Amino acid sequence: MKKTKTVLILAAVTGVLLLGGCGSEKTKIYEQAGKDLSQGSYKYALEEYQSSIQNGVKPAQSYRGAGIASLRLGKYEDAVNSFTEALNCDKVSKSLRKDILSYRATAELKSGKYEDAMADCQTLGEDFSMDAGSYFLTGKVALAMDSYEEAASNFKQAYGEDSTYDMAIEIYEAYLDKDMEADGTRYLEAALSSEAKDAQDHCDRGRVYYYMEDYSNAKKELLEATKKDNTEALLLLGMVYLAQDDVENAKAMYKQYISAVGDSAKGYNGLALCDIRSGDYDSALDNITKGLPTAATDEMQSLLFNEIVAYEKKLDFATALTKVQEYIEMFPEDSAAKKERAFLKTRTSSEADMEYFEEIQDRVILIGVQSDRGDDMEESLDELGELAATAGAAVAGRIIQNREAVHPGTYIGKGKIEEVKGLLYALDANGVICDDELSPAQMNNLERELECKVMDRTC
Repeated sequence: MKKTKTVLILAAVTGVLLLGGCGSEKTKIYEQAGKDLSQGSYKYALEEYQSSIQNGVKPAQSYRGAGIASLRLGKYEDAVNSFTEALNCDKVSKSLRKDILSYRATAELKSGKYEDAMADCQTLGEDFSMDAGSYFLTGKVALAMDSYEEAASNFKQAYGEDSTYDMAIEIYEAYLDKDMEADGTRYLEAALSSEAKDAQDHCDRGRVYYYMEDYSNAKKELLEATKKDNTEALLLLGMVYLAQDDVENAKAMYKQYISAVGDSAKGYNGLALCDIRSGDYDSALDNITKGLPTAATDEMQSLLFNEIVAYEKKLDFATALTKVQEYIEMFPEDSAAKKERAFLKTRTSSEADMEYFEEIQDRVILIGVQSDRGDDMEESLDELGELAATAGAAVAGRIIQNREAVHPGTYIGKGKIEEVKGLLYALDANGVICDDELSPAQMNNLERELECKVMDRTC
C-alpha cells in the first residue's frame, strides 16, 4: 500500500512538472520574441509573437510586439491590425495604450491612411499628456497632409520638449522628405547652438554637420570624438570621406571600425560602398557576404540593395534582376527597388539589343530649381525642352525643386537627387539637363550622384 501511494505521489509531481514545463516553454517563446525584436530579427520575432498570441501569453503585449515586427518588415496593414487587436484586449494599462496608439498612428502614416493617423494623434492629445514623441508624430502626419502650419507648430513643441541632436535630425529628415530642406535646416542650426560637453556630443554634432553637408566641420567634430574612443564617429567619418569622394580614407575608417567592434554589418556595408565607388565590384560583393551574417533587418536591407547595385555595375543584369526580385519579396514597400526592377527588366528583355539602346540614348530629364515663387518654372522648362529637342534629345520627364537657393554642391538637394535617380531608371533616361548654369563642381558632383550625363543651359 505504501509503495502504491509513493507511485501516485510521484505521478502527481511529474504531472505538475510537465505542466510547469509547458507553461515555461510558452513564456520562453515570448521572451525570445522580445530579444529578437530588440536585435532587429523581425521575421523571427513576428513568428514568435504570433505563437504567443495563439498560446494566450500576454495578449496585448504579444499583439503589440507582432505589430512592431510587421511595421519594421514593411507590412503596414498587418501592423495596423495587430495594434488594433492589442487595443481591444482586456486590462491594457494607460501607458501601454498610449504606446500602442503611437505605433498604430505610425503604421497608418506609413500606409498612407493619413486621416486615421491624425485621428489617433488627436486621441493621444485628448487622453494623454503630450510629450516630444507625440508632438513629433503629429507634426509628421500633418506634414503628410500638407498642413504646414500645424506641422510647424507641432515640430516646435517637439523640439521644445526634447532639444537634442536626434530630434533636430528627425525633424530635418521629415522636412527633407517634403523637399522643404530649408525648414528642416533651421533645427540643425539650433542643435549646433550649444557647445559639446563630451565625445558623444562631438559625434552628434559631426552627424548634424554631415546632414548640412558641411564636411569640414563634420570631420573636425568627429575626429575629436574618435580621440575619446567613440566608435560611432568612425562610421560617420567614413560617410563624410565617401561624400567627398575620398575613398581611401573612407575605407580606412570602416576598417578601423571593424577592428574596434568586430565583424559589423555597418562596417562591411561601408567597405562595399567604397568598393562600388572605386569600381571593384567583386570586392564589394565579398564585403556584402561578410556583413550579412551579423546584420539586423535594416542593415540587411542596405546590404542586399547594394548587392543588386554591384551586380548591375558588373553588367550582370540577369543576376541583378534575380536579386532585386528576391529583395522585393523581403521588402515589398521599397519603391526604389521596384524602379530598379523595371530598369533591369529593360536590360534583360529580348528588346534590349543595340538598336534599343540607340533608341533611348538621348532621353533626358529636365531639372529646375524654383527659388522665387514669382518665377514661371513650368514655362522655363518648356523652353528648355524645346532646346533639348532641337539638339536631338527626347524629354522623358521633368522635376522642379522649391529651394531658397540652388544647392552649392549638387544644384538640387539629397532628397531630390534620389527622386531623379528613380525617375532615370523608371523612364529609361540616361541624362539630365539643368535649367541653370552649373559650376564645374556642381556638374561633377551631380554626375557622380546620378551616374549619368549632366548638362546645363550652356551645353
